[in-house]
Amino acid sequence: METKICQSCGMPMTEEAHFGKNADGSKNEEYCCYCYPNGSFGKDETMEEMIECCVPYMIQDGTCNTKEEARKMLTSYLPTLKRWRTN
Repeated sequence: METKICQSCGMPMTEEAHFGKNADGSKNEEYCCYCYPNGSFGKDETMEEMIECCVPYMIQDGTCNTKEEARKMLTSYLPTLKRWRTN
């Protein structure tokens, strides 16, 4: 099975609990439980705010070693996700 990636924060959604919920309580296939808990985005934030929110998790899970490295990776990756795409 292909791992779904949250189209807001980039988190891999590898189990049912990771998926967000639509307004009717059904599973949302595009966004995670943290970004899209109840049929809408949990926080109205900018991409820059999302980057800062994600930096500690990138270090914690070992994806990046420093805040600067995480920030650089997120700055190039997040604009490719559905929530942040401008075209």
